[in-house]
Amino acid sequence: MDFWRVDSGLFSRLVGVPWEAVLKGKGVQEGYAFLKKEILKVQEQTVPMCQKTSCQGRRSAWLNRELGLELRKKRVYDLWKKGQATQENYKDVVRLCREKIRRAKAQLELNLATVVRDNKKCFYKYISNKRRAKENLHPLLDVGGNRVTKDEEKAEVFNVFLASAFSSKTSCSPGTQPPELEDRDGEQNEAPIIQGEMVSDLLHHFDTHKSVGPDGIHPRVLRKLVEVFTKPLSIICQQSWLTGEVPAEWRLDNVMPIYMKGRKEEPGNYRPVSLTSVLGKVMEQIIWSAIMRHVQDNQVMRPSQHGFMKGRSCLTNLTSFYDKVTRLVAVDVVYLDFSKAFDTISRRILLEKLAAHGLEGHTLHWVKNWLDGWA
Repeated sequence: MDFWRVDSGLFSRLVGVPWEAVLKGKGVQEGYAFLKKEILKVQEQTVPMCQKTSCQGRRSAWLNRELGLELRKKRVYDLWKKGQATQENYKDVVRLCREKIRRAKAQLELNLATVVRDNKKCFYKYISNKRRAKENLHPLLDVGGNRVTKDEEKAEVFNVFLASAFSSKTSCSPGTQPPELEDRDGEQNEAPIIQGEMVSDLLHHFDTHKSVGPDGIHPRVLRKLVEVFTKPLSIICQQSWLTGEVPAEWRLDNVMPIYMKGRKEEPGNYRPVSLTSVLGKVMEQIIWSAIMRHVQDNQVMRPSQHGFMKGRSCLTNLTSFYDKVTRLVAVDVVYLDFSKAFDTISRRILLEKLAAHGLEGHTLHWVKNWLDGWA
């Protein structure tokens, strides 16, 4: 589907929907399923299908209308062969066309490099198209050292490897929760409120170049129709936060293996990239903002913390380090890194730490339910 040619006018029938009345009495799962069904139904009607062409019929990315007209002048070659044009005229046209093609390609590459921070997908797509040899996923070695070549077998090899990396200690046992969480069952602070402006701002800043997740909803559709979906999504997210109920599809992901380094036959040399639900990402951003706000307001993090902090990075950490060295301050450096942190870190300990730092009860229970769903 060509999501870049969305006919937003056809979404007008969803503008007047009384979402509060429609979603009233529905649980989070049921309300989400209803909203998703409506979005996909209208998305199918408003997003045209892509027209695939043969390799010969594809136009180069650098070829614009003006340059196309110039290239037509190269047909003077036929006139030259017929004696209707001089060789000098033909060479002048060829020289001019080559120069304009070179400039067009250079301008395209400059544009891609300029917007690479906001649109990495187009940049790497261009690089990929420049490669002469393109191959599918390399054959893999299973647990027994056997070489597998079929796509289904490769998927199973990755599934087994990722499952082996997952630690059984990462989640709480069914029906149990950390003692700190049990003690705070009655300590729910005032109910959190999700303002429509917050959801609208998140949708406005969605990266429209991201791929579709398991829900089949494209980020561009949501961003183009913010006014339509802000209200129902706010209601569903508010209810999810209050009840701790997380729709099952928000915890599903399509995993894409990205080759990193080493032997391509080894599944451990690939990094899994997860494509998750677009609507689920909105709720995750809301919860993340609430946690970071609590962390900053209560000074949970030390000033020396640089990782996973907005406006900070490895570069700011190194700058701080070199500043101390320059001032002849004694500095001890210890390098640590968690391998497959999301799969191996104890989620029970994570919840206990959040509870110990006084995280609001609704948020704490939502995080627990969300984490348990990934187990």
